[in-house]
Amino acid sequence: MNDSTEDSAPEARITPRLIDALYTEAMVLADEARAYFDEAGRDERQTLDPFARVGFACESLKVTTRIMHIVAWLLTQRAVETGEIMAADGRRPERRLGNANDSDPAVIVQLPASAQRLITASIDLYDRVRRLDEGQVASEPAPSPARALMGRLERDLIWNRGA
Repeated sequence: MNDSTEDSAPEARITPRLIDALYTEAMVLADEARAYFDEAGRDERQTLDPFARVGFACESLKVTTRIMHIVAWLLTQRAVETGEIMAADGRRPERRLGNANDSDPAVIVQLPASAQRLITASIDLYDRVRRLDEGQVASEPAPSPARALMGRLERDLIWNRGA
């Protein structure tokens, strides 16, 4: 039997590479969603019954909202990584991943396959980012005032050198 803490789940570290990969994925998905819901999906939407058309419009907004919450969160993580904002500031409630409304499976099944694919992709990406956000909060130690002061001093020192 192992007495060490190796049995516990490894702590996920959000690296710049992960942030960049997720950001690229979010931006590609945003472009696909825009192209579909603004252009290609118009013809498909017209073939739907009135209730499904309303569902189509609502789901397009939900996809957009999920993606924008993801992008905002990733940009916050990037700002923490680059030192633009302090890590403790990145955990403030307004800097957490925004809440996105769930999609209704009964509505989704009535939509065209292309819309279903985009909705599912946005839900999947949002869920992955949400788990990262929740993991940070669970694993984050209490902020240290001394470390915060050191961080500000280091940033000021670097800033003054570059000026």
